[in-house]
Formats: sequence, C-alpha cells, structure tokens
Amino acid sequence: MKILLTGANGYIGKRLLQELHQQGHQIICCVRDKRRFNISKYKQNVEVVEIDFENLALDAKLSFKVDAAYYLIHSMGKSIGRFSDVEAITAHNFIKYLRSTGVKQIIYLSGIINSEFLSEHLTSRQNVENILKSSEIPVTTLRAGIIIGSGSASFEIIRDLVEKLPIMITPKWLNTRSQPIAVKNVIQYLTGIMNNISTFNKSYDIGGPEVLTYKNMLLKFAEERGLKRLIITLPVMTPRLSSYWLYFVTATSYKLAVNLVNSMKVEVIANKNNLANELGIKLIDFKSAVRDSFSTIAQNMVVSSWKDALIASNNPNILDYIQVPSFGCFIDKRKAIVTGRSEEIIDKIWKIGGDNGWYFANYLWQIRGFIDKIFGGVGLRRGRTNQKNIYTGDALDFWRVLMANKKDKRLLLFAEMKLPGEAWLELKIENIENNEIFVQKATFRPKGLTGRLYWYLLWPFHFLIFNGMLKKIVGKNKDMIY
Repeated sequence: MKILLTGANGYIGKRLLQELHQQGHQIICCVRDKRRFNISKYKQNVEVVEIDFENLALDAKLSFKVDAAYYLIHSMGKSIGRFSDVEAITAHNFIKYLRSTGVKQIIYLSGIINSEFLSEHLTSRQNVENILKSSEIPVTTLRAGIIIGSGSASFEIIRDLVEKLPIMITPKWLNTRSQPIAVKNVIQYLTGIMNNISTFNKSYDIGGPEVLTYKNMLLKFAEERGLKRLIITLPVMTPRLSSYWLYFVTATSYKLAVNLVNSMKVEVIANKNNLANELGIKLIDFKSAVRDSFSTIAQNMVVSSWKDALIASNNPNILDYIQVPSFGCFIDKRKAIVTGRSEEIIDKIWKIGGDNGWYFANYLWQIRGFIDKIFGGVGLRRGRTNQKNIYTGDALDFWRVLMANKKDKRLLLFAEMKLPGEAWLELKIENIENNEIFVQKATFRPKGLTGRLYWYLLWPFHFLIFNGMLKKIVGKNKDMIY
C-alpha cells in the first residue's frame, strides 16, 4: 500500500514509519524540514515531502495517489494556550492537501475525551477530529491517554521524578486516574486498522489493561526499578506552582509543563470496545511496559524521543542557523594535529554529552544547566536519545544538533539555553596540507551590550572548559595543539 505519514519526525511517527517500512509499504513522509529526516536508514519505499501544514500554500497538492493517510500532527508543546487555533488551521489544510490523492482512509491519533470537563489540549484534539470528519474521506480515530515507552514524554517525566526524588511533595492532580497504554500497543492499533473497512468512520478509545492514578504509576515505576519512594500530595499547589515543580524537576519545557498540568487534572479513562480482540492485540500492563522500555534503553535501541521533536525546542526554525556566522561574533577556535587514528576522535565526539558528559569540568556544565533552568531554559536534563549515534535535529543536553555527518567528520551544535545572543559549537576533522587537523570552534553572536558583557565575564570559564575539552578529546595528540 501507498501511505502518507505526517509527523514522520515525531515520537510516534518515527516508530510507525519503522513498522510500516518493515511491512513493505510504500511511504510518503511529510516533514517541515527535510534536513531533519534521516532517509539513509531506508534503502527503498520511503519518499520525503517537505510541507508545513500550518502554512500551506493554496495551490499545494499531491501529484500522486495514496491509499491511507496518518494524521499525527500536534502543537501542544509550542505555546501556552491558543495552540488549538494552530491545530484547527493545520487540520483544514491537511484535508485540502489530500483531495487530489484519492485517499481511502484517514487515521488519526487523538486523546481520550470522556471527561465532562476537558483541558484545552483535549478540546483541541476533539475539534481536530470533527474537522477531519467534515471531509468526505472515511476517518478512523484512535483515542489514547498516556503513552508509556522509552523516549515518550510521559515515560521520561515519570522516570525523572522517580529516580531523582526519594520523597515527593506533589500536587493533588497526582490522584487523577488515567489508563496508560504501551507504545508497542499503540503502533499495533495504528497498523491494524489500516485499510480495515470495518473501522471506517469510527472512533475507538485505546488504553492498557489498568486504570491507575498518576501516584500509582510513580509507585509502580519505583517498584520496577527497585526503589522505595514516599509521595505526599498537597491540595494547595496551584496549576502555576505545579507547572514550575514539573519544569524544574524534569526535562520538560515550561510550555509543555503548563499544558501537561492542565491535561493531568482531567481523568483519562477509555470506554470499552472490542477492537483489541478484533485485531489480535495483547494489551501490556504498566510495569511490563516500563520493563520493556528499559530493555530497549539498555540495548541502545531507542527509536525516538519527544525531546528530539522541534516542539521541544525554543526555536522551531532552528535549522535555519546551520550557516555559522563570523561577522560581529566572538570566536574561540582551537586546533590539534591528529597523529593517531581519526576514527578514535570521531567516536569521542559522537559520544559527547548525556551520561558521558563533556569530557572536562562537567560540574561547570551542570551549574550552567541549573542556571539555565532558573531563567526558563531547557537545562541539561534532556540528555541524548542514543548513547552512540547522533542525528540532525536531535536534542543534546542544552544543544540542538544542526549537522551530524560522520562521513565528513563534522558535528555542529546550536545552543538552546537562554543566552543574550546565539551560540554554535563545531567539532570536526579537516585535511590541511596533507595533515588531519581536529578543529574545535565555539562561536557567539551577541545581542547588544548585554551579550558582549556576557562573553567577557565568562571568558575565563570558556578558556578553561574549551581548552580542557580539547585535550580530553584529542588524547595522545594533546602536545600537538596550536
């Protein structure tokens, strides 16, 4: 079958793409920026179309036919409030785009909307569903609550809370009930209903076999990890305080924290249906889903992470910064002659950040990450999705990967921490006059007087950190630094 997949760079999209590709389907991936899509993973049957459904040209259309289309677009992490307007525009444009394709089915992953009072997030999801249904194309909607899997926002937030806090003073919404579902089951549902005529023009709630409060989930997670945790809920924590609490303790952005808190006050329990039996799906319980997730992490096989989506970035147009400027910039550039195997240096570069740290003065990096959190930045808690591989668009602590090209021996990062300016960090190996030269270059483009004062005040720390980092990376070549 020929399938149109939106959100192909997202958490669910990447996993669904992998499954559809393994099943032998021909897939057209719709992405906002082709530079973020790693098509080299797929030798055949995958095509990439660059399109932003939020800003769709009136005459935009597909020049080919498709059998089914997956709608996996959402905007919850982009802003606090009013993202529903953006989602409505996106849904209308999606329908316009599909009209020339002869598509037989739209498959939409939404949220469970059975509570009397819905958050703005869930209200927006419901509105999108109604917009999609207004077209003549049959729509099948799957409504899910919390998705548990390595790299999911819910999983990573729970992990941060449980592994970092032996005692938790928590907001009252931790007593809200929900019905979490394993990401493996979500993918099974999404593929199982494709081209299944009996599911056309129907909506299904999908959830795991257990109804749990958020407190239950934290405690079950702790049990699975062999940890003892004390959780005390307080009725006095306002939504704003709850958002700050979630933001400072976990890797989530403040925008996403606010929207998550608003959603977590609403019960998310699935209405019963027989779809799992019809599709032959065995539902996975919460602790098993956690166990499977850590098995995936241990094998370094995490396919996708919510942190790598651009909605987790402070700048959704971040790849526009791929050209590093020089005019009006402060530059710290250091070089070393490579006397050994350049592959060893590249391996070190490709393992930088996350649990491996930054090779020198990690405590200073951690202090900078803490300061960044205080001022509303992303901090260091995002880590990295994969401990061995880096791809363009990935989050890497408080950096975003603009380019990761092992063949060209070049890694380019852009800073997403709060700064009075813009910063780049480039690590690469160049061939100069028949010599291999390792180049480490930090570039800072200040904004106004504040930016210039920032650079001069931190220059001693930059000198210490960048000099030490270079020596650690080049290793035995450190006497060849110039």
